[in-house]
Amino acid sequence: MSIRVVLRNPRREVEVAGNRRVKDVLRDLDILPETVLVIRGDDLVTADQMLRDDDVIELRPVMSGGSEPRAPRTGHLRSEPASRSPLQ
Repeated sequence: MSIRVVLRNPRREVEVAGNRRVKDVLRDLDILPETVLVIRGDDLVTADQMLRDDDVIELRPVMSGGSEPRAPRTGHLRSEPASRSPLQ
């Protein structure tokens, strides 16, 4: 029996031997665990979880990024703390 692996970007499917851990399947496919989300049904699966024969998993690439650096705000921000004037 085997596990069906659905890969994205580009979409394709492969079959691998079953009854082993997610990290072993990823290693055989030459995929770093940190670069994909592994999904079985509606659940995320961790690298240490066992996969069984007839499981279908989907590998989705992890996307990361951020926003463009923002321009400094203008206004009342000061680069140094204001000095306190003594009470007179």
